[in-house]
Amino acid sequence: MTQHQSLTSPELLSAEALDRLFHEARSINSFSGPALTEEEMRHVYDLTKMPPTMMNTQPLRVTWVVSEEARQKLAGTMQGGNAAKTLAAPSSAVLSFDTDFHEHIPFLFPHAPERKEFFADAGPRAERARENGWLQAGYFILAVRSIGHHAGPITGVDFAAVDELFNGGTAKRAFMVVNIGQPGQDAYFDRLPRFDFKTANEIV
Repeated sequence: MTQHQSLTSPELLSAEALDRLFHEARSINSFSGPALTEEEMRHVYDLTKMPPTMMNTQPLRVTWVVSEEARQKLAGTMQGGNAAKTLAAPSSAVLSFDTDFHEHIPFLFPHAPERKEFFADAGPRAERARENGWLQAGYFILAVRSIGHHAGPITGVDFAAVDELFNGGTAKRAFMVVNIGQPGQDAYFDRLPRFDFKTANEIV
């Protein structure tokens, strides 16, 4: 019996659910299966938006790259294997953070709309957008896994070119591409090591 199966908290997810999200889940490098439907895209986002961000700012913006023309353009921002993987993936999403997220604080943080003024300085504001965008990217990958699909996140991309293609004229800045589908042939590399609890934790 594994450690996560031996825990007895009534709040614990089933072993099957934990395996799907964490223990058995892997980033995939080859793809098969159908593209996500719009309903599945909506489901992924509806899950992604629920966990916490700083002051509920939710800076993540998702561009679902669906048309063949758009897919070819996205692949053109990548080199080598990343381009081929992206073209082979049934679905791809460009993840960006909105550097003007503060404009939405009166809606997203209605009990303290004046907090918008905390982010008047564009430099620190962009850093907060980046930090919380990356946080939401983790939620996005787990959301993809939760509906039975597999994610292959990529950061080896010319994101300035991606912004020119998909984010022109906006305050959005791309930082990750996530390819989505079912595993294809030889989809997995060997599992790499993880730290044990003692190495990465201390109790004070």
